[in-house]
Amino acid sequence: MTRSFNLADLFEIVADAVPDKLALVAGDARLTYRELDERANRAAHHLAAAGIGPGDHVSILAYNRAEWIETQIAAWKLRAVPVNVNYRYTADELAYVIGDSESAALVGERSLIARLGAARGELGRLRHVLVIEDGSDDEVDGARYEEALAAASPDRDFAERSSDDLYLLYTGGTTGMPKGVMWRCEDIFMSAMFGGNLLGDPVSKPEELGTKALDGGVTTMVCAPMMHGAGMWVAWIALTSGSTLVLWTGRRFDTAAVLEVAERESAQVLLLVGDVMARPIADRLAAAPGAHDLSNVIAIGTGGAATSPDVKARLHELIPSLLVVLDAFGGSETGASGQAVEPAADGSPRFMPRSADVAVLDESLRRVPPGSDAIGQLARTGRIPLGYWKDEAKTAKTFVTGADGERWALQGDMARVDADGSIILLGRGSLVINTGGEKVFVEEVEAALKTHPAVYDALVVGVPDDRLGSRVAAAVSLAAGAAPVTPDELITHCRTAMAGYKVPRDIRIVDEVKRSPAGKADYRWARSLHT
Repeated sequence: MTRSFNLADLFEIVADAVPDKLALVAGDARLTYRELDERANRAAHHLAAAGIGPGDHVSILAYNRAEWIETQIAAWKLRAVPVNVNYRYTADELAYVIGDSESAALVGERSLIARLGAARGELGRLRHVLVIEDGSDDEVDGARYEEALAAASPDRDFAERSSDDLYLLYTGGTTGMPKGVMWRCEDIFMSAMFGGNLLGDPVSKPEELGTKALDGGVTTMVCAPMMHGAGMWVAWIALTSGSTLVLWTGRRFDTAAVLEVAERESAQVLLLVGDVMARPIADRLAAAPGAHDLSNVIAIGTGGAATSPDVKARLHELIPSLLVVLDAFGGSETGASGQAVEPAADGSPRFMPRSADVAVLDESLRRVPPGSDAIGQLARTGRIPLGYWKDEAKTAKTFVTGADGERWALQGDMARVDADGSIILLGRGSLVINTGGEKVFVEEVEAALKTHPAVYDALVVGVPDDRLGSRVAAAVSLAAGAAPVTPDELITHCRTAMAGYKVPRDIRIVDEVKRSPAGKADYRWARSLHT
């Protein structure tokens, strides 16, 4: 069989090279590459028997667990397309992603599928559900995952695949409702998974991964959720390098328990989500010296949110074996774009691009010269996505072509270029709050607040938070004659309409929300109320 850059092909090449190597540790599950491959084969055969084939979409609704990886591999084995679904979403939000992606199958945990409730009836294209048991007794219709795998063939007898097969990543993004970013498998592998070579040039052909896997790889513990790009990409860096992938499977980030797993599995690399995970780890290590043996840890990677310089310094002090804290920068539309370096003089985040494909563009889509004061949009060319799933308007706005014919993906960040080529980030071109690695679209939260009968106007902003990086906050004015309402009541109201991470943590009730005569929001004023 001719091998392609379809991610199932890449995994199989590594599995054949190191079949007895421990591939995955996820809670009680411990699978070698051979065992993981066989379980993915079984899952693929079951899905195929249910009518799932090339081009069909398979939604995955689960916390970090072995079945997440198995299902993802299984879908690609069939040339189907796995779809990441955020387990924090409400019923309507879950139904939106599953429905918008036109998923033909849903593989998920029993309690999470139950969350869909009546919204499941609106998913007309969904024709198969595979239920992962999670200890709940919720009543949901569907085949049982373990029974389905036990009845299916472990053989690897699938059709040839293509490097053009689709990788679809749903992201909260900057335009309200989640949208699916469409990549070719080969392009996401090169742009976000380092092309099989973290420190050098990417492989030129898939078969090279088998030879590289014989070098042994490293034990990589991913604490970030698999349903986000950062966690997924690092997991696949591990699985395509012959490494051992350890998943944190807790429903919440439990610092002591995370460190116990890292110690037990002799983790060498930890993937965290910025300060929201790194700061509690530093605090725990400082408060309980000697309680956790992290002497095998040589690198900590962070993604999804920034890590403060003081936290990085503390981690180096508290983990003597630690060689580097890699604070990656990137996005769903641009992949892994670069590595954070020391902040600019004014404290603005600064990173060094991975390649010349990453640039800052002016309004004419020309590169901003290094050392100038010109401000432009951060962008990437070369191996970038095909566009957004079913959204030509947003695709045209984000994926643009310059006068010279070069096609770019615009990330949405405003930036300038320092004299040394590093890029200084100045802020989002649109209003998005990054809270603990989750993106929150402020207009969506404002709209939710305004559905309360007592609310007349609202502005939502992100304010600094030591743990989350930013937290969601709001300024609210009440309608004339409205019954009194408290901030806590407004917070409770929001929780019925959206995922918990989007709900404002602080609400200030004011006489009037400040806007310009034209109605333009004064977000600086709103932020000052909290800072």
